[in-house]
Amino acid sequence: MRARLVQGAARSLPQPRARRFRGAALAGLALVALVATLLPQSAPAAPSTYTGEAPVNSQSDEERSEALKTALANVVIDATGDPGVLARSDVASAVAKAERYVLQYRYRQNAGASADLSPSKWMLIAEFDATAVDQMLQRLGLSGGKSGTDVVPDATPTEATVWIGGIHSADDYIRAIGYLGKSNLVRSAQPLQARGDGMLVKLSLATDLKRFLDAVAMERTLGVVNSAPPVEGVDATLALGP
Repeated sequence: MRARLVQGAARSLPQPRARRFRGAALAGLALVALVATLLPQSAPAAPSTYTGEAPVNSQSDEERSEALKTALANVVIDATGDPGVLARSDVASAVAKAERYVLQYRYRQNAGASADLSPSKWMLIAEFDATAVDQMLQRLGLSGGKSGTDVVPDATPTEATVWIGGIHSADDYIRAIGYLGKSNLVRSAQPLQARGDGMLVKLSLATDLKRFLDAVAMERTLGVVNSAPPVEGVDATLALGP
């Protein structure tokens, strides 16, 4: 039983230039931009996930609760590379709270199980919030988290203005702003303007710009197009992935 990290792939898009939306598309994006300026972090991005598995005899609530702990334990072991990590009482206590981290779960019938008497008739497959799990690992002093959102203790908070391209619809806009709002490296995200297929966003970061861009590149919801663009007033250009 192994755990894996599921993330979307980023694509690099051309340096954003002002292009005109036509008709309702432009009006819709402008309206979303205005609302988001007042409430810039109101919608969450779809988070990346870790997948853990555990065998179960039934689909009862009680057995599911225990199976989620086993599935999260497998995630922790895989992320840290240490099968003995669960011997630590603080780690075991955190894993016991598995329901805090689960996003969704499903069941798969065990292909090798007998029709009625198999001790593992089903396999529970659980998706855990990768960012939340990594934060838990960091609090416990464990390395190996894969979401790339470590906040370096001595990092100097800074502000930066970034251009985000690949914004073709209101849904794209919401997804980009939601991702920034969810990141523990971003204290606040303030959209300044939206035009063409992109938007200008002012960020208040809990770290420096380089560490933030490194995390963005690892998480791959946004792609880093240029970390030092020759554009006045823009510290970096990013692009929303598919």
